[in-house]
Amino acid sequence: MRVLHCPSSVGGNAQGLAKAERRLGLDSHCTTFRKSPFGYDTDECLYSSDISPLRFEARRWRLFLRALRDYDVIHFNFGRTIMPSLDSEASASAFTGSDVVRRLYSVYARCLEFGDLAWLKRAGKCIAVTFQGDDARQGAYCREHFDIGPTPHVPSGYYTDEKDARRRSIIERFDRYADLIFALNPDLLHVLPDRAQFLPYAHIDFDDWEPRVPTSNDPIVIAHAPTHEGVKGTSFITRAVEKLRQQGLRFEFRLLRGLSHAEVREALAACDFLVDQLLLGWYGGIAVEAMALGIPVICYLREDDLQEIPPDMRKEIPIVRATPTDIGEVLERCVRLGEQPLREMGRKSREY
Repeated sequence: MRVLHCPSSVGGNAQGLAKAERRLGLDSHCTTFRKSPFGYDTDECLYSSDISPLRFEARRWRLFLRALRDYDVIHFNFGRTIMPSLDSEASASAFTGSDVVRRLYSVYARCLEFGDLAWLKRAGKCIAVTFQGDDARQGAYCREHFDIGPTPHVPSGYYTDEKDARRRSIIERFDRYADLIFALNPDLLHVLPDRAQFLPYAHIDFDDWEPRVPTSNDPIVIAHAPTHEGVKGTSFITRAVEKLRQQGLRFEFRLLRGLSHAEVREALAACDFLVDQLLLGWYGGIAVEAMALGIPVICYLREDDLQEIPPDMRKEIPIVRATPTDIGEVLERCVRLGEQPLREMGRKSREY
């Protein structure tokens, strides 16, 4: 069986799935339109800075023809398909020309976006899609249903009624054609079709992540690696850190931003704790990497969302839970832990 993952590799998840599927004996391939800004690997990237928009579009159509001809399963990610989309990363290559070029591309994209779903369905392909976060998350739902959420802490244009409507339209289109719908974050299941399934993060090869050798760090080192500071609740973390420092608590805090995936991985290996996020209700890919290294993770987990997680998995979660209001207290407890409890937390994190 041949599997195509496309058109992006947000967080390296699509590439991780393809690699694991190859180990299971499938002929699985990951193609992206653009390289990850964080340096995540992929089997094939269609875009490069030296090609014209027309050449890129020719590559897009060749990929679609390959999907029709060569693959049995097409697994889309981040709410995107192969066809052009007005709000996709790949569209940026076509919007660098004149106003006339941009208007022509807009018409082109509006006529074709998501049209490949129907063509692939008619060709008998199995269609899957994985939603990964803000490709499905909607501001209105978060504001109405979540006591703790990202909407009050991001710029005014980050979640809008127009973007919510756009995401609902994309979800409806996938619901019409996709055989399988997955979500990496349980809060997304509130806005996805009832048949959508939770899927744990799958972007790392566990064999490639040896646990770090425990060290007796003095002081304790705490890391935070935000991809978006508003969404991750970074301001709550930095305020708590500053307050604890003023109280005389000894520890080191490292804010890991603007780094490649490889640089973050190297920096993580020298830390004792990772603070992931305080607003979204579930941990992210960086938390999985920290746990694989045997590093405990501090994170906000929304209790109601945990009902979407398999019971055995729910019981074993080793995450140290924190909210925007108690993050200071949680950090202080973690800093004051002895060496043996810290090592035990790291062991359970990797085991999980």
